[in-house]
Amino acid sequence: MKAMILAAGRGERMRPLTDHTPKPLLKAGGKALIEYHIEALVRAGISQLVVNHAYLGDQIENFLDDGSRWNAHISFSPEEEALETGGGIFQALPLLGDEPFAVINGDIWTDYDYARLPRRLDGSLAYLVLVDNPAHHPDGDFGFAGGRVLAEATPRYTFSGIGVYDKKLFSGCQPGRFPLAPLLRRAMNHGRVHGEIYGGRWRDIGTPERLAELDMLIRNDRPEQSRTGR
Repeated sequence: MKAMILAAGRGERMRPLTDHTPKPLLKAGGKALIEYHIEALVRAGISQLVVNHAYLGDQIENFLDDGSRWNAHISFSPEEEALETGGGIFQALPLLGDEPFAVINGDIWTDYDYARLPRRLDGSLAYLVLVDNPAHHPDGDFGFAGGRVLAEATPRYTFSGIGVYDKKLFSGCQPGRFPLAPLLRRAMNHGRVHGEIYGGRWRDIGTPERLAELDMLIRNDRPEQSRTGR
């Protein structure tokens, strides 16, 4: 399995921290956010990685280089302007091969074990990891029942930014800027999105305040109150 780390966002909500540093290179616990994903993916046996970038992308390439210091092999998918999640993945498809591939949002932090991700989708077009809704996103994104992720159902859970996709999810797409969510909802309406609810540690690092909280958590190794898995 190959994996893609999404790193093309401008990080407007993280300003002024992102005025001169791309969000994936911001540090928590003395380490760049993107490093946590690379290390966890390699531990899970996923070492063929693709990283997209746009804003300050040269910094990302210079920092990651070829990935060898993490025992990974990193290829880059540069975007002249950020193509959103759907457009960014679609552009990178030639680098991701024919088998299902993982995609990880670069601006999250988690202790999720990527070895749990399915290597085969068995007819599904996507597999999503969901989490309980954080305070800043109380309404969630999708429902979940019987192992399937549902576009319209309650209760609702938050998409973690961790998923596995079949390239057929992008059939009919054209190059350019477009979101991922409509493609997922279309597949959900046909019963072709499965997933899980993860009850461990997960953080969306979307603001300087959340970055500071994560930095303190990592430095102090302070246990969070565990969420119950389902």
